[in-house]
Amino acid sequence: MSKKIWLFDTTLRDGEQVPGAKLNLYEKLEVAHQLKKLQVDIIEAGFPASSEGDFNAVKQIAQKVGNTDDIMITALARAVKADIDSVYNAVKYAENPMIHMVLGTSDIHVEKKFSKSKDQILQIGVDAVKYAKTLLPQVQYSTEDASRSDFEYLWKTIEAVMKAGATMINVPDTVGYAVPEEFGEMIGKLNDRMKNLDDSVLLSVHCHNDLGMATANTLAAIKNGADKVECTINGIGERAGNAALEEVVMALSTRSNYFNAHTRVNKKEIMNTSRIVSSLMGLDVQVNKAITGDNAFAHSSGIHQDGLLKSRDAYEIVSPTEVGLDDMELVLTARSGRHAVKNALENLALGNLTPDQFEEVFADFLKLADTKKEVYNHDLFILVENYFKRTNEDAKVALHSDAFYHLEDIQVISNQIFPSASVKVRRGEEVLKAATVGSGSIDALYSALQEVTAFEVKLLEYKISSVTRGKEAIGKVKLQVEYEGETYIAKASDTDVIKASALAYINAINTIVVDQFISIPEPV
Repeated sequence: MSKKIWLFDTTLRDGEQVPGAKLNLYEKLEVAHQLKKLQVDIIEAGFPASSEGDFNAVKQIAQKVGNTDDIMITALARAVKADIDSVYNAVKYAENPMIHMVLGTSDIHVEKKFSKSKDQILQIGVDAVKYAKTLLPQVQYSTEDASRSDFEYLWKTIEAVMKAGATMINVPDTVGYAVPEEFGEMIGKLNDRMKNLDDSVLLSVHCHNDLGMATANTLAAIKNGADKVECTINGIGERAGNAALEEVVMALSTRSNYFNAHTRVNKKEIMNTSRIVSSLMGLDVQVNKAITGDNAFAHSSGIHQDGLLKSRDAYEIVSPTEVGLDDMELVLTARSGRHAVKNALENLALGNLTPDQFEEVFADFLKLADTKKEVYNHDLFILVENYFKRTNEDAKVALHSDAFYHLEDIQVISNQIFPSASVKVRRGEEVLKAATVGSGSIDALYSALQEVTAFEVKLLEYKISSVTRGKEAIGKVKLQVEYEGETYIAKASDTDVIKASALAYINAINTIVVDQFISIPEPV
């Protein structure tokens, strides 16, 4: 029978410790509501003793998110009365509250951080648990730096706090020192002893990613008896971060036959949660990040694209729809093969080409891909139509190239009084111009482009990054827009980031145009 693994999300506590990732009250509430929608079991909402603002945020989350008994709300305390009182007074409003406290067990922490004896530290922990139990029935005790602790002292501490009333024991790899085989073996030994002492107490792990093994260590712990795991969205957290929730969840789901374990997480909310956390915290997800990275389900290699089109399982072990995406993305580049290009043409109702015609269109595609890096659907329409115009053949496809927008010129003035933008866009033979002001240069630019294209789109996300170095660095802009309930993603690159921003917007609009006429029947 598959074992249920408890998911403890610490995005709002450990994740928020990333420099620059501080959230305000309303942002914390938004993330907490989304975590509840994701169906994690426990939300660690913050560190109430650290500030009045954090205390109020934890209290609000307890009241507004923890108002049902299907989710537990907790917060972190040091093993001191004032911290424990602060956690209690913040989380007590939840239907299912818990006090979480932490105290080191390694020689480094005991001797150098606290300058106390091991027996003194152990007694502090026991007294703290006993006090917390007078306030709430659910108490978690974390043995900080457990992976570098003397095992017998670690066990002595765990045994003592269990007898004092701790209901969950968390064993952290605080500095990412552990390796999977070693960590798994330690968890297995602790699990045996704990279950013999009191099998109702949950054994938990909290792994950091300093050596890139947080997810591997977490999975090794599950394989060796851990009941609960602590994770963050996108793996964010102190220093190199924590075990990524999405990686752990999808590993258990994809390899369920190996782990014989599962979570209750709603996998279809993974991408939405990732995007909300990334956007609110201002922390971009690396493009090749497992599960939630932009390229996690994107394929540009011709060999891979050909294999996927023949059989999805050739190169795909997780379906993108499982985590809330629409489908895999076949990115058309110079590395794309004939199969991928032909498939894209067929999806756009442009597939009625003879073999000779397709070869010429494919040759044009390769030339364009060499200069443009990525080729979009509207580019394919233009390629096919240009082929028929060039060869004077009767077109066997619907002609739509005049419906697409092309950026001719832009001028953006950035100042504190009236940021403004002027744009010149061509649509077929028609030249469209607009000039607007905005709250900033990009706002003015996008307002002008919206005016000339006449598409009322809502900008959901705007990201800019550098893909090369130096004074002539190429800036890459990625944006997400919403139009009539549908979401569209577009990208563009240029040494001028303002121009890249405009091109990305135009690409998004042209994608909408493609959607509007893709179902138009071809001429007979």
